[in-house]
Amino acid sequence: MRRLNSVPTERFHLWLMLASTFSTGVIDALGYLGLDQVFTGNMTGNVLLLGMAFAGGADLPTLRPALALVCFMLGAALAGRVLRRGSDGWSRQVSAALTVVAGWIALLAVFTAVIDVQAEEILGSVTTSSMAAAMGIQAATARHLKVAEISTVVVTSTITGLASDSRLAGGDSHFWARRVLAISLILMGAVAGAGLLNAGLWLGFTVSALISTAVALLGALRHHRERRSVAGV
Repeated sequence: MRRLNSVPTERFHLWLMLASTFSTGVIDALGYLGLDQVFTGNMTGNVLLLGMAFAGGADLPTLRPALALVCFMLGAALAGRVLRRGSDGWSRQVSAALTVVAGWIALLAVFTAVIDVQAEEILGSVTTSSMAAAMGIQAATARHLKVAEISTVVVTSTITGLASDSRLAGGDSHFWARRVLAISLILMGAVAGAGLLNAGLWLGFTVSALISTAVALLGALRHHRERRSVAGV
């Protein structure tokens, strides 16, 4: 714990958001492979799915991607309203938002452990919509923290930055390490999520919930310690 306390705040927040990025990879694998081709973190994927489905793409889902898109936006809007009441950087509002995400995913773990959501259309839609709302809250919280190059839910801009700022492109490769980590972690999260599906949706949700809980708890403890330090306690 002392070693963690010695880590600069910006780097500590980076580590937490990278952990959340891995968790998003797990969640998106569960949604896409386990629940009818729905992205619950990467909304670009849902927009493209809807566009291709509207153009007549065979066997492409429309209801769940549309619901996921709406619920993601609602989650992000709710988080944005709450986070504006706090200060820049980590705050009690950030801790609360990430705790909600962790609790939400934990509830989904229990829900999918006792109910076969893949057997009923409406239950599957409720599950993917709930996942998207949680990811919307997480994405808005990451945006509020302003950890450079880390959104936790998408890596397209990260890949673009990695390539366009590279030595090959004549740049200085600024932030290359965190960019590579973000890309690698969301990839590894997807691999883990796909593997965990062999045991059931509930296990993937459990792993994601544990990671989200650790992120919320460690961030809150660090914030509390820094507030006490500033207050001279």
